[in-house]
Amino acid sequence: MLYVDIPTQKDLTALRAARDDASVSIYLETTPLTQDIEKSRITFGNLGKDALTQLADAGIDKKRLASLIEELDDLAEDDDFWRQQAHSLAIFATPDNIRTFRLANRLTDMVEVSDRFHLKPLLRAVTFRNAAHVLAISENKVRLVEIAADLPASEVDVSGFPDGAADAVNKSTINDRSHSRRIHGSEGQKVQLAKYIRRVDAALRPVLANQDLPLILAATEPVASLVRSVSGLDFEPDIIAGSPDRLTEGELADAARKVLDARYARKIADFATLFDTRNGQNRATTDLSDAARAATFGAIDTLLVDIDNVVNGTIDEENGAISFSDTPDAVDYGIVDEIAGRALASGATVMAVRRDDIPGKGDLAAVLRYTV
Repeated sequence: MLYVDIPTQKDLTALRAARDDASVSIYLETTPLTQDIEKSRITFGNLGKDALTQLADAGIDKKRLASLIEELDDLAEDDDFWRQQAHSLAIFATPDNIRTFRLANRLTDMVEVSDRFHLKPLLRAVTFRNAAHVLAISENKVRLVEIAADLPASEVDVSGFPDGAADAVNKSTINDRSHSRRIHGSEGQKVQLAKYIRRVDAALRPVLANQDLPLILAATEPVASLVRSVSGLDFEPDIIAGSPDRLTEGELADAARKVLDARYARKIADFATLFDTRNGQNRATTDLSDAARAATFGAIDTLLVDIDNVVNGTIDEENGAISFSDTPDAVDYGIVDEIAGRALASGATVMAVRRDDIPGKGDLAAVLRYTV
């Protein structure tokens, strides 16, 4: 099973607002395969040591440093925690507390130390989901299948799933022509299918309550349309066509990945179109200094940032002026990350992407609400 903790907007806002002179952000690759997790624990230990060295060099109070060491050591020694992982782990620690997010995306190992958390890689988990659930449903059968990036797809055991539509309505078949009060024939079949889908919906809700993965529908008509009209769950717009009963978990996974790729491609294409339009109106930029100023004054509407590269420095809190630094330390921070944080704080849409997806292939691209 893939254990994930997708950050909510509330989580991002809280992390963005947090300030502490010993804020440590660690990202590392993990694995859902418990027998292989020891490598990740070693990497975590090494990244933690790098952070502590930076803080010691910056002259942090020794008692606070000792408290931070205790927070990191406690996490390192928690065997139960390390047994339940996904593909990446984000850790945000101060001498007073520690927060973690298990992510389905595969992120690059890194550590950042400053007076604020480094959030750009975490945004990737919100921008592009490479894990999902597939509801494969027909009149005869229903399955929930979990899709992960590089693990075999697996069926999720859902308590309360009926054994098809007939079982859901306590009949041998829903295709008979007998009258039942005022409904019969195709109209009666539609009503019975709706009852079936409500049963499925009710069984799914507790399973998906703590999950924030995309939900993809695999079904044929009329079941597909009824699911969208009856169920209160939020399905992706694209559907896996064809009879789901004939598809193995692996085949459903292949089809689901195409849906996820299309989802991401639409986001990137929509931004590129908007960027071109706004660029002609002097309301778009790929310049770091311009973007920093725009973010400071709440002028960014939509922002794409490169997930991997880190440009070190600081940004003036009042006017948005950038001061670059050559090497990272416990005082400066990632400039692009700070621009993203200020944009988020003003209600902007921020997406963390690969450099090739950014217009101009630079560190960022921003669409502005107005010219600054």
